Amino acid sequence: MNTKPIKIKRALISLSDKENLVKLAKTLIKHNVEILSTGGTGKALSDAGIKYTSVEQYTQAKEMMDGRVKTLHPKIAGAILGLRDKHAPDAQEHDIIWIDLVVCNLYPFKETIEKKGVTEEQIVEQIDIGGPTLIRSAAKNFGWTAVVTDKEDYDVVIEQLENSGSISFDLRKTLAIKAFEHTAAYDSLIARYFNESTFPKELSLSFNLFTDPLYKSNTLRYGENPHQQGAVYKGFTYGGKTDPFSLLDAKLLQGKQLSFNNLGDTYGAIDTLREFETTACVIVKHATPCGVALANSSYEALIKAFEADSLSAFGGIIALNGELDEKCATYLSDKFIEVVTAASFSSEALKILAKKKNLRVLETGKLPQLTNHLVGRFIGNDLLIQNKDGHTLDKSKLECVTSRKPDESELEDLLFAWKVVKHVKSNAIVTAKDKVTLGIGGGQVSRVDATNIALQKSKKQSNIVLASDAFFPFADSIELAKKANVSAIIQPGGSIRDDEVIKACNEANIAMLFTSIRSFYHG
Repeated sequence: MNTKPIKIKRALISLSDKENLVKLAKTLIKHNVEILSTGGTGKALSDAGIKYTSVEQYTQAKEMMDGRVKTLHPKIAGAILGLRDKHAPDAQEHDIIWIDLVVCNLYPFKETIEKKGVTEEQIVEQIDIGGPTLIRSAAKNFGWTAVVTDKEDYDVVIEQLENSGSISFDLRKTLAIKAFEHTAAYDSLIARYFNESTFPKELSLSFNLFTDPLYKSNTLRYGENPHQQGAVYKGFTYGGKTDPFSLLDAKLLQGKQLSFNNLGDTYGAIDTLREFETTACVIVKHATPCGVALANSSYEALIKAFEADSLSAFGGIIALNGELDEKCATYLSDKFIEVVTAASFSSEALKILAKKKNLRVLETGKLPQLTNHLVGRFIGNDLLIQNKDGHTLDKSKLECVTSRKPDESELEDLLFAWKVVKHVKSNAIVTAKDKVTLGIGGGQVSRVDATNIALQKSKKQSNIVLASDAFFPFADSIELAKKANVSAIIQPGGSIRDDEVIKACNEANIAMLFTSIRSFYHG
């Protein structure tokens, strides 16, 4: 393989996104590079007064079939793929002139599927064929050919041409890797879009390394711990087939770049927040909710959620689904928190929060409700994947299995607690009253331990409700609940000892509902 720098004598440019085209082309002309180009790109060059040779003129073959066929020609493929030290006789025989640089990006498939009202026929027409062929051909032959697929790389190509009039092997190899990543992501997006199977035989997922627009960094400061490296990749989203919400679309209004842990915890807070249509506040610490409240205003929800467990809320993540106003900001002004997110912020609130220099302030806009689209978790090199637990309980299908039935207030609290317990790591127990969490016990290997933790945090209030993410295998947790003044319980049911658990509730005059739905969350 040729590892020496290559002089660029001829470039083929075929672009869908023509931003910064003229800057690059002028540099090529300055260095006496002949430019070959296709129709739309050629027009942009011509409009800028830049001389070029059309692909049609070079191949002596007209574009056909509404532009579907234009660069698929042996004189193009051979000019890109040929090994200069081996295939020169073939090139001479077939009147092929080497193409040393290919600059190409692809039809806007992603942008097209995001448009409202677009037809499948229009979507199909945005599946690029010639572009990937050009890109892959040049990337394969990186020993002799350079390929540029990202307009962000124009400057480094220009720099090398200006400095030496050539492109180095290291840069050619780097650009080739990016090119293969680009076409792979493009094809996987197309495959995923058209595949109606929930779990296809071969799963293709498309991600781009996310560059923080504020800090212009494509890596995180570190991973989960300072000795680990970290980065975040943005998944391609499109209506109807993926979750419409991406945390990476939120606007960072203030503060340092979000860390690996910040991103995970903030997503967890917003994930829980999306359970609620009414005004709500969720506070998360170390990936677990520690305070959740519903109220008539953001200010009231914030106070209730924070004071539900103010000790745990220290250094936590606060998420609101309404506007964070001046009163909220004033309340937070003397409290240590890592991140605060809200649908919006008043100008007065931002002025107050600006005094907390290390506070990250994130604006999400109106949050969509939870969906049941695919989510995954890596287990080493392999991927576990499932539908997200977006299940919503139907009140009419809840089964009251005790003599005593919950009253309307208890029922509303039970449904609230159930929405929260879904987002607490199993084994999980949540207690609540008046649509505010009192105690949260999660991530325990024993349900009794989880129950103890939640009840200890409940501050011995009376008539509280309790939610469990899975059934009670024994009646021991009910005995604890009785001592802590729990008046109603919601749980999936399904234990072989359900009768014992129901009997214990009846003896304690505790109402109990079965959901018939388990909501484990293993994180």
